[in-house]
Amino acid sequence: MTIPTPLSTTLPVTPVTYWTAYDSPVGRLLLTAAPAGELTSLSVPGQKGGRSVQEDWRQDAGPFRPVTEQLDGYFAGELKEFSLESRTYGTDFRERVWQALDSVPYGATTTYGEIAARIGAPRAAVRAVGGAIGANPLLIVRPCHRVIGANGTMTGYAGGLERKVRLLRLEGAVSVEE
Repeated sequence: MTIPTPLSTTLPVTPVTYWTAYDSPVGRLLLTAAPAGELTSLSVPGQKGGRSVQEDWRQDAGPFRPVTEQLDGYFAGELKEFSLESRTYGTDFRERVWQALDSVPYGATTTYGEIAARIGAPRAAVRAVGGAIGANPLLIVRPCHRVIGANGTMTGYAGGLERKVRLLRLEGAVSVEE
């Protein structure tokens, strides 16, 4: 008779999440990173769907030096495009929407319908595109603030409309209405 043995007797190791806070002109930002230092989120306190510091996270500003240096440059008006290692997870649809966001240039705006068209989604998918944009875990770095309503008005932003307007003003996006 053979007695089955367990395949593994060790518990799975939970990867460490690093975090730091960054004080910006649009308020305090929470940054998180994977063990290898890839940025996994950039959110604001109270953000719908945003992260909050967990007990088992490790506070360490070290992994965030490239992020904070680039944020400094962005808020000084000197950096127009972020170049950071990141690791985010979403459905295939969300990933396609997020890639489309990455192509919206500094100082420009686009609409939810234009993002839908960029990814080959039907016009009826505009609400789903809005949901994917709202689930973007990398505020500012992945420029979801550059997406406005079809009529040029400010529409939802997970970080709050006031922050959205401030970011667009910083970038000189002059075609936005409050």
